[in-house]
Amino acid sequence: MFITIQAHEYQHHGDILNQMFRLRKRVFSDHLNWDVQVTGDREEDIYDDLNPVYLIWCSNDGKQLYGAMRLMPTTGPTLLFDTFHATCPSSVNIIGAGIWEGTRMCVDEDAIAKDHPQIDTGRAFSLLLLALCECALAHGVHTMVSNYEPQLKRIYRRAGVEVDELGRAEGYGKHPVCCGVFEVSQRVLDRMRTTLKVNVPLYRQSRTSERIPFLELDVA
Repeated sequence: MFITIQAHEYQHHGDILNQMFRLRKRVFSDHLNWDVQVTGDREEDIYDDLNPVYLIWCSNDGKQLYGAMRLMPTTGPTLLFDTFHATCPSSVNIIGAGIWEGTRMCVDEDAIAKDHPQIDTGRAFSLLLLALCECALAHGVHTMVSNYEPQLKRIYRRAGVEVDELGRAEGYGKHPVCCGVFEVSQRVLDRMRTTLKVNVPLYRQSRTSERIPFLELDVA
């Protein structure tokens, strides 16, 4: 299932969040060799202290993590503006209540291969992106912004995602880093579902997230 975990739910989902931080360390530090903050077997940074929303793909019993992404409103601190500002032209304004940043997208390839052998890595990322579109649309988000390396564009194409690249910059690692915006709309969602041949909703909205919309979260 695909769910969101908000700040008031962190304690209830402590085990799955611990799995997420450990997965992030394996992916971004061990595999990609990014310069990220690692403590023991976990990767966490200052943005995890700002009450972000986590989009989580996990087993139906909530015990096994398959993938995750961090979501934050652009009206507060973001990686884009604090770290990757060179990737976005200064003339472009992508700050707004309905514009959210997605970062730290990752999947646990071993767990997926064990429990869902019919899903390859590319489709796993595609399903996570589809759930993201459903989630954002359900919570009044009309635009997602993210930094990514150019090779990820093939994943976006496979998922039927429309991305508008605003700019890119060197100097962050082995590859350039791009800044892209993604439209969130029913039209895009329909296209993604058709492309991926998924005709049922993936994202499961909890009762508590219905009472506390993303746009009202305190991220200060």
